[in-house]
Amino acid sequence: MAAAARPARPARTAGSAAGQARPATGSAGPAGSGASVLDAHLAALAAALLPYRRAEELLARWGGELAHRLAAGGRLLVAGNGGSAAEAQHLTAELVGKLRDDREPLSALALHAETSALTAIGNDYGYDEVFARQVRAHGRPDDILLLMSTSGASANLVAAAHAGREAGLRCWAFTGPTPNPLADACHDTLAIASPDSQVVQELHLVSTHVLCEYVDRVLPAALAAAGRTGPAVAGAPDPAVRAGVEVVLDDGTGRQTEAG
Repeated sequence: MAAAARPARPARTAGSAAGQARPATGSAGPAGSGASVLDAHLAALAAALLPYRRAEELLARWGGELAHRLAAGGRLLVAGNGGSAAEAQHLTAELVGKLRDDREPLSALALHAETSALTAIGNDYGYDEVFARQVRAHGRPDDILLLMSTSGASANLVAAAHAGREAGLRCWAFTGPTPNPLADACHDTLAIASPDSQVVQELHLVSTHVLCEYVDRVLPAALAAAGRTGPAVAGAPDPAVRAGVEVVLDDGTGRQTEAG
C-alpha cells in the first residue's frame, strides 16, 4: 500500500526564524539606526579618538613621574570595580612583568586582587571601605594611587582617593567624562570624552599601554638619578658583586695579596 503523500514544506524566507538567526552584516543595530552593531561601536570609538589625542602630554608626564617614583623605591597602588578592576590588574601586570623589553620588575599592587582582605574589609567595614583601608595600610608618602572608573562616581574609589591624599600619596584617576566625584577627589585625571562606558574602558586600556611605554623610556634615567647602579634587566649580573671565591694570602712580609 502506497505511503500517504507528505505536505510540501513552505519555502524558507529571509523573514523566517532560521533566516533571523544570522543577521546580515548591514542589519540595523539595537537602536534601529541602520548601522550594524560593529559600525555603531566603531563610530562611538572614532568620535572619542579626536579629543583623546590631547591625553598624550598628560600620559608622558605621568610616565616620567611614575618612573622616577618607582626607581626611588616607591610603589603604585591601583584599584577599580568590574571591568575597570581587570584593567587595573592589566596595568600592574605590565609593570611587575614587562610591557615589551626586559627590565627590572617595578612595584605595583592591584588592591582589588587582595580577595581575602577585600572581603574581610567589606564584611567588617562596608564595601565603601574596601580600597581606602588598604590604601591606609600599604600607602606611603610619595607613592602613587591610580583609580579607574568609567563613571567616576564609585563611592569606594572616592573614599580611597581621600584616604590616599590624607596619607600623602599622589592620586590619579582614569575616568569617563568630567566633572565627576572621583576626578574632583584626585590630583590629576585622564578623562575620556565619551558617554559609552565600553569606549571609555577601551581607551583606558590604550592609556595603560601608553603610560607603561613612557615609564620604560624614562626608567634608565630615573634609575641613574636615584643612584641605583644595579642592573636594569632582571637576571643580569651586578658588576658591583664579585663572583667566585676570594682568598687573601699573607706572603710572609706582612703584605696581603688577593687570589680568585
